[in-house]
Amino acid sequence: MLQSIVVVGGGTSGWMTASYLSAAFGDRISVTLVESARVGTIGVGEATFSTVRHFFEYLGLSERDWMPACNATYKLGIRFENWREQGHHFYHPFERQRVVDGFSLTDWWLRKPASDRFDKDCFLIGTLCDNEKSPRYLDGSLFEKTISDKQLYRTTLAEQNTQFPYAYHFDASLLADYLRDYGVARGVKHVVDDVVDVAQDERGWITHVTTRDQGDLTGDLFVDCTGFRSLLMGKALGEPFESYKDTLPNDSAVALRVPVDMERQGLRPCTTATAQEAGWIWTIPLFGRVGTGYVYSSDYTTPEKAERTLREFVGPAAEDLDANHIRMRIGRSRRSWVNNCVAVGLSSGFVEPLESTGIFFIQQAIEQLVKHFPAADWEEGLRDSYNQVINRCMDGVREFLVLHYYAAARSDNDYWRDTKTRELPEGLAERISRWRTKMPDSESVYPHYHGFEPYSYVCMLLGLGGIPLKSPPALELFDESSAQREFAMVAEEARKLEQSLPTQYEYFAQFH
Repeated sequence: MLQSIVVVGGGTSGWMTASYLSAAFGDRISVTLVESARVGTIGVGEATFSTVRHFFEYLGLSERDWMPACNATYKLGIRFENWREQGHHFYHPFERQRVVDGFSLTDWWLRKPASDRFDKDCFLIGTLCDNEKSPRYLDGSLFEKTISDKQLYRTTLAEQNTQFPYAYHFDASLLADYLRDYGVARGVKHVVDDVVDVAQDERGWITHVTTRDQGDLTGDLFVDCTGFRSLLMGKALGEPFESYKDTLPNDSAVALRVPVDMERQGLRPCTTATAQEAGWIWTIPLFGRVGTGYVYSSDYTTPEKAERTLREFVGPAAEDLDANHIRMRIGRSRRSWVNNCVAVGLSSGFVEPLESTGIFFIQQAIEQLVKHFPAADWEEGLRDSYNQVINRCMDGVREFLVLHYYAAARSDNDYWRDTKTRELPEGLAERISRWRTKMPDSESVYPHYHGFEPYSYVCMLLGLGGIPLKSPPALELFDESSAQREFAMVAEEARKLEQSLPTQYEYFAQFH
């Protein structure tokens, strides 16, 4: 088996990689991470989605340990503001649909809407987000555990065990520091130095990296976590980069860290994505501050105007804050594993932060690396399988994000009008045509794993409002009384949770 791994680059991707590999392999393989003290990371507040809990569980980390150290909070979903029209909002929740007589509750809602809020009529999480509720009680118990036993007839036991109603917001820089301490305590060798050269043999395989002060670092496998610079995969190995800019034009961002009195202002348990003239603004509430940034296309606005827009959006709290301008490389490497080098994080690819997939891509890459980990013969089929899984995942997320813009009813300027006329990724036009007559299901969404389930597509189509949708004709022949009882049950469960759950601020204040 291989004896040593060298991770080049720190930050979130580097330390997630090093800590996970140390947890997976223990002292049976050596892990070295080298990072420069002079190269900064993007380091903005990060949002995730619910699969990230598996990462922390794998490392054996308790929420009560790592979350306060990283100013972390819960995220129950994403709140989309102004994507349909000014003043309109809806939620994309971490909550699967309920089923009545073989049809999803959103199918029933589409036939006869109870209100103009599908996200509150069909799901619980919209109410929790509107009221800034924590998904956990003060004793740490999860709200799903307290819902009526009637929940059992709506889902199988296996489905219940896979449902999880939240993800996390956290300070990415603090998480990297926390995982650094975790990894070093478990044997990861930490080298702080500048990598000045990447040496390769006659086959093009990396033999070692040369650091400025500490010489050569040799290894069997090298992991490129150098961000958009792609020091190993792009510069040394010359692997081509396949841009997504033709379908996702947002290529820039400007970010602010905004101190906030959470006790006075409250703490929303969701990421907010607010549509703007040339993109959208994220709002990520951490404990004690808000991470916010404007993601935009440089074809439609300038960095100076984008910064002004963001500061006006934040208001007086933005005064005297330093703005971080970021140029994003949107797309993916043709292959993320070449020879004995694997790219993880931004060096592999990035599909803009709209659905919080940056951390997801890191986690997916690390988990797949362990599943495809090679022996000394470097079986080529393992590399090919890994690259196929990673490429399909990123391409699937691209398709889902393109749908956000194409299906948004907003069309008040060139930016939003152009989102309806750009070329769609292969296969998406056909899928949209099917969704116009039958809502998305497991047979009609992107067919390969990319983190998003059919209910996510349903929520976006219902919320964005730009594609006409139809309820199943068969529902005209059904007795709707069971569906009406289910809508009433959702409303009653939401009312009880609104009364019984603490606010998110109250929950986290006890740990700070």
